[in-house]
Amino acid sequence: MPRPERTRVMCVANQKGGVGKTTTTVNLAVALALHGNRVLVVDLDPQGNASTGLNVPHHTGVPDVYDCLINSVPLEDVAQAVEGIPNLWCVPATIDLAGAEIELVSVVARESRLQRAIAGYPGHFDYIFIDCPPSLGLLTVNALVAAQEVLIPIQCEYYALEGLNQLINNINLVRQHLNPRLEVSTILLTMYDRRTRLADAVEQDVRNHFGDKVLQAVIPRNVRVSEAPSYGQSVMTYDPGSRGATSYFEAAQEIAERGAVAPVSRNA
Repeated sequence: MPRPERTRVMCVANQKGGVGKTTTTVNLAVALALHGNRVLVVDLDPQGNASTGLNVPHHTGVPDVYDCLINSVPLEDVAQAVEGIPNLWCVPATIDLAGAEIELVSVVARESRLQRAIAGYPGHFDYIFIDCPPSLGLLTVNALVAAQEVLIPIQCEYYALEGLNQLINNINLVRQHLNPRLEVSTILLTMYDRRTRLADAVEQDVRNHFGDKVLQAVIPRNVRVSEAPSYGQSVMTYDPGSRGATSYFEAAQEIAERGAVAPVSRNA
């Protein structure tokens, strides 16, 4: 896969739960890393599911992203290499992160803590994926301030469209006040069931509204995608020949070929 000229920092966000944010983050990161890109995953969800999916230890006591946000610990001190996948690192999240929303309220420059941690990283990555919690709180705001691109996974069901306006409004607010370079660059349709008319209707609505920001690759409902995390793996390594794996590979290929929409500096 082609490598971008500069680091692409992508925030995977949607305040609705269960739309495939973590699954998308993990599988895109693994697909890009397996094909020659240097990738960092920042798990910003207190549930730590991205850490689980990459088989990275995230029990209490493990240095995690909370230490970076609250105690200004350098990111390189908490990043862990992902076993079995060269070029892939993960900054885990432990349950400590659940209290970070409250603790950040009184911290100076609370919205840009993650941005400063990423900017201070001495190494170079081609991609940094930030897996957001299913909310629009301070953790998600930190991710939006740190990123240049937003990737929104949208489940192919009616409810998925309901909260989308609020998310876009919040992204616009962050762009106006905190991060003028922020852009919604990618929309990915997930949990697509070709047997239903509803999935087709949702797809048409999303494509009509967002145009070419919507990837041509669509992620189907696939049992292998759901099984993989229970083995501490991505579907890319668990069952590379499954429909879920090939769909995520196609999505990663498309993202790589589209190139950076709003690139950041080489040392980000």
